[in-house]
Amino acid sequence: MTAAPTVDRRFYAWEVGIVLALSLGRSAVYAVLQLAERLSIAPLADQTATVQRSRSRDEFYDFSFQVLDSLFALAPVVLVLYLVFLHGGNPFRRWGLDFRRAGQDWAWGAGLFALIGLGTLGVYLAGRSLGLTAQIIPADVTEYWWSTPVLLLAALRHSLLEEIIMIAYLFDRARRIWPQLTDSPAAVAVLVFATALLRGAYHLYQGFGPGLGNALMGVIFAAVYLKYGRVMPLVIAHFLLDAVAFLAFPLVLQVFGLSSV
Repeated sequence: MTAAPTVDRRFYAWEVGIVLALSLGRSAVYAVLQLAERLSIAPLADQTATVQRSRSRDEFYDFSFQVLDSLFALAPVVLVLYLVFLHGGNPFRRWGLDFRRAGQDWAWGAGLFALIGLGTLGVYLAGRSLGLTAQIIPADVTEYWWSTPVLLLAALRHSLLEEIIMIAYLFDRARRIWPQLTDSPAAVAVLVFATALLRGAYHLYQGFGPGLGNALMGVIFAAVYLKYGRVMPLVIAHFLLDAVAFLAFPLVLQVFGLSSV
């Protein structure tokens, strides 16, 4: 079997830049600009931020736009999987993006969902009380028979896009760009906080609270990935977080007696 060719580290650096420009790096730039615009218009406490909204008043076109949005948003995920395969690797095995340890993955995912869910709610409430966070509307989608599966597809899209690119892919490529990461805890810490800050940045359109909350989530997810070596628990946890937010956020607030925030 022919060995995979050695790839120059500069190639990986350019590759990472291109992938981020096509996906979450682009989102971070827009989110920072949106936050600046919000601050110039009115106090954040008086504004709303909608994550998933209807795209058309016509049912057929709304459904079409919603599904296409999710499918096209997954293109960068397919791209990074292809790039790893192109250089002789199997990303599903390398990153733990498979079902070999389904029970353990779901246990870790459910635990992270509970931890991050309660923490996110706390950060959101603190941000609202301090006037640093807009009122978040996770989903403002017209009720049709297909609304629930489309929102679950959107939750899956967010979980795959963010965890595969922000954790599995960036950590993989960082080790190839900076081989010293393997032997330097300080370098690993820099990588963890850099990816966490980027994760927080592309949520800033919702206000400072969600930016901070998602950055903390990024630190926790990165630590779990480094310890466990599998991205699937992170995908599961993220999917559960978004699914509950999209489908039951008002109910969650009501359960905690917070329906007015």
